[in-house]
Amino acid sequence: MPFSIALVTSSYRGDLERCRLLCDSVDRFVTGHAIHYILVEAADLAAFRVFEGPNRRVVCERDILPVWLRPIPDPLDRRRRLWLSPFGLPLRGWHVQQLRRIAMGAAMAEDVLVSLDSDVVFVRPFDVGHFRQGEAVRFYRRAEGLAAVEPARRAEHERWARRAARLLGLAREPVPAATYITTLIAWRRDTVRDMLARIARTTHRPAMMALVSSRALSECTIYGRFVDEAEERPERHVATDERLCAVYWDGPPLDEAGLERFLTGLSPEQVALGLQSFTGTDPAIIRRVVGI
Repeated sequence: MPFSIALVTSSYRGDLERCRLLCDSVDRFVTGHAIHYILVEAADLAAFRVFEGPNRRVVCERDILPVWLRPIPDPLDRRRRLWLSPFGLPLRGWHVQQLRRIAMGAAMAEDVLVSLDSDVVFVRPFDVGHFRQGEAVRFYRRAEGLAAVEPARRAEHERWARRAARLLGLAREPVPAATYITTLIAWRRDTVRDMLARIARTTHRPAMMALVSSRALSECTIYGRFVDEAEERPERHVATDERLCAVYWDGPPLDEAGLERFLTGLSPEQVALGLQSFTGTDPAIIRRVVGI
C-alpha cells in the first residue's frame, strides 16, 4: 500500500528569501510528495502566500496550535517574537517551529511528514520515496551520536533527552548514547499521534500543555526516544544514520568559493545543503552557486 508523503517547513518572515530558495529547489529537484506545507504565524501569512501553488500550501499556526499559545513582540528586541502561554515560560520562535511540526504531523491527511528547515536547499534530484523501506519508514538515529556532540553542547542534548524521558514516562538515567537530530528526516503521522497520546497519559494533561511547560525542547529527540523505547509497533520504522543533508551549522558567512568547496565535499547520498541562516550566508550567492 503506497504512502502519501508531505514536505513540511516551519518558517518566519526573516527567512522569507531562504524559504523562496528552498521552494525553487524543491520544484526543480524533488519528486514523490503529495504537497509541501509551509507553517507560519498569522502575522507572516500574507508574505508567504506568494509560494502557494498546486502542490504547496501555506498554513497559519492558528489553525494547528492551541488558542492559548500567542505571539507578541519581544519587549527587549522588537525585531523578535515571544510566544506566551499560561503553562510555562515564554517560548522563542525556534521552540514554536518545533511545536508546529509536531501539530502538523498529527493533523495532516498524509501518512508521512518529511521535515525541511527553510534554510535547506536541494542540489541533486531526490525522490522522497527513499524514506520508505517496504511498509516501514526510515527514521534517523545515530547510535553513538552523543559522544560526537561538542562538549560545550552535550549538556543541552542531555537535557533534551531527560525532558523526552519525563514526557514519555521513560527512565531519565542513563542518558541514551543515541541522537536523533539532523535535517531532512521523516516521521509517520500514526506515530506522532501515538506519541502525543503517550505524553498525555504520562503527564495527565493535554500533550501541547505538557510540551510548552519547559524550554528544554527537541522534537527529534522526543520522537526518536518514543520510537526506540516506547512505540508498540516496531515494524513501523527502520533506523538509519544516513544524513541526506550536509549542514553548515556555524562559522562565518560563506562566499562563492567557500560554498563551492562545501558543495564538492558532499557525500554521494547527500542531496541538499543546510546553510544555517544565522551564519549570514547570502541567499543570492547560494542561488548563483547552486544554479537555481
